Amino acid sequence: MTIDPKSSLQISDPSATRTQYAALCWRAGREGIEVLLITSRDTGRWVIPKGWPIDGLSPEASAAREAWEEAGVQGQPDAHCLGLYSYDKGLGRGEGPKRETVPCVVAVYPLQVSALASSFPEEKQRRRKWFPPRKAARKVAEPELQALLADLDRQSLAQGKSKPARRA
Repeated sequence: MTIDPKSSLQISDPSATRTQYAALCWRAGREGIEVLLITSRDTGRWVIPKGWPIDGLSPEASAAREAWEEAGVQGQPDAHCLGLYSYDKGLGRGEGPKRETVPCVVAVYPLQVSALASSFPEEKQRRRKWFPPRKAARKVAEPELQALLADLDRQSLAQGKSKPARRA
């Protein structure tokens, strides 16, 4: 699946669906593929790095930038979108039913992790942890992301160009 950044759903209508880009950060572990989850800054729930499109960057490069800022991930993103999921993004501070939200659709790009930095922009605001895909699926809240993670072992993370290598 290819996502055209020019067709991004960033519209001035406050109720319109917005587009975000996410990095599914992965590595080959002893027992198979592992994915990196991070905690959100506001609620502390497990998520994958994601954010708004960045002017001048492709969708996968935007996702990689978010992975760096939010998790200290270094690696090469793949231009092949693994899938989409949706959620309601809370805006501003506060909790409860009065908090404003906007609907978002998130395009997920695989990013094979080559290194994790010990110092990165949001290191004091988040935790990060590796999980097998099925366990990661049980940790995230969004049903479509759960399905994408649960099925990850059978998917091609690099558009069939490379198979996950075993970690030494």
